[in-house]
Amino acid sequence: MPGFELLGNEEKTEINNIIDNGFVLFRHGFPDQRNDIYKTAEFEAAFSKKLGVKYATGVTSGTSALRVALAALDIKDGDEVITQSFTFVATVEAILESKATPVIAAIDDTLNMDPEDLERKISPKTKAIILVHMLGTPGYLDKIKAIADKHGVPLMEDTAWGLGGSYQEKPLGTHGTLGTFSFDYAKAMTTGEGGMVITNDPTLHKKASAFQDHGHENVPDVPRCDDNCLGAGFNFRMNELQGAIGLAQLKKLTSIIEKQREHALLIWEQLKDIPGLSKRLAPESAYETYDSLIVRMETPEIASKCKRVLTEEGFPTKILPEAVFWHFAGEWKHLLSEEEFTKNNGFQTCREKLSCCISIPIVLNMDSAFPKNISTAFRKALS
Repeated sequence: MPGFELLGNEEKTEINNIIDNGFVLFRHGFPDQRNDIYKTAEFEAAFSKKLGVKYATGVTSGTSALRVALAALDIKDGDEVITQSFTFVATVEAILESKATPVIAAIDDTLNMDPEDLERKISPKTKAIILVHMLGTPGYLDKIKAIADKHGVPLMEDTAWGLGGSYQEKPLGTHGTLGTFSFDYAKAMTTGEGGMVITNDPTLHKKASAFQDHGHENVPDVPRCDDNCLGAGFNFRMNELQGAIGLAQLKKLTSIIEKQREHALLIWEQLKDIPGLSKRLAPESAYETYDSLIVRMETPEIASKCKRVLTEEGFPTKILPEAVFWHFAGEWKHLLSEEEFTKNNGFQTCREKLSCCISIPIVLNMDSAFPKNISTAFRKALS
C-alpha cells in the first residue's frame, strides 16, 4: 500500500502519449483520430503476460470485475455463491447484483476462507466459490481448489489485495477459473479506479468482454454500429486514461511488492519478541503482498487497549479494528437474509478472531524509525 506513492513522470508520459496522438479517451474505435494508440488494450496484454494467463479484460473497478466474472459464469437467480465472512462488502454486493444468493463461509487463522466450512456449505445450488486473499495473504488455495474441483464448482479469486503475491510459486488470481483485481487509489498499483478480470478460458473471456461493454462482441474491423450482440450487459469499460496509468504502474509492481514485504518484515522483527503478540498465519507456500501487517493479541480487550495506545501515539491502523463493519459479513443485515444470520454459526467465531487483531498499513515511503517506534507503543500498551 499503495501505488499512489509512486505516481510520477512515467504515468504522465503514458497519458501525454494519448493527448499528443489524437486525445481519444474511449477504448474502442475512432481509428482515424487515435493514431493506433490503444492504451487499455495494451495494458490488458501486458497484465495477462505479467500473470502468465491468456486473457485479461479491463473494467471500471474491482467491484465491477467481480460482477463481470459472475456474469461470465452465467450466475443467475436461484444460484448460490459461497464467499467468506471477512471480505470487503463489494464481494457480496456483486453476488446480489447477479441475483444470486450469498452463502458465507467461516474463516480460519489465515483470516481467509476455512476449507472445512466451505465443504459444509456446498449444496446442489452452489454455482461458484469466491476466495478472497484479504490484505495480501493467500488462503489455502490447494485445499479450496480441490474442494471446488471435487464438486465441479468454478473457483473465483478476489485478488483485490493480492496482486503480486503467489501461492506455491503461482501468481494469486491464476489458480481458479477466473481472477479479479482492483486498482483503486489505495491498492498496490492504482489507476485511480479500475479493475481486471483474467482467465485462460476463451469462452469465459468472450462472455466477460461482452458483458462489460453492453454485450458487444467487438469483432475486429467491424464498426461498433454493426457489431453483433452476444447478450445482456452493462457499461463497465475501462477508459484510456486508466489504461495508460495502469501500464506505467504495472512496470513498478514487482518493486512495490518487494518494498512492502521488506517494510512489513522490518516491523515484525521489532514486534515478534513482545509477549502476547503473534503474527497472522500464512500458508507455508505463500508469498504475501503485505498490504498490511496483521498482528493478533490474546483477547479483544487487549487488542482494544493496544489500538487506543497506538492512536494516542499517532500510529495509523487499517480495517482492523476501525472498519470491521465494511469488511465483516456478520454486520451486513442490510444485505444478507435473516436465514443466513440464523443458520450461520461461523459469524461469532469470525468476530472473535477479528476483534483480537490489529492491522498496520504498510507504506513505501516508511520512516526508518517507524518499526522501533511502533514497537515501543505496543510495549507500552502491553506493559
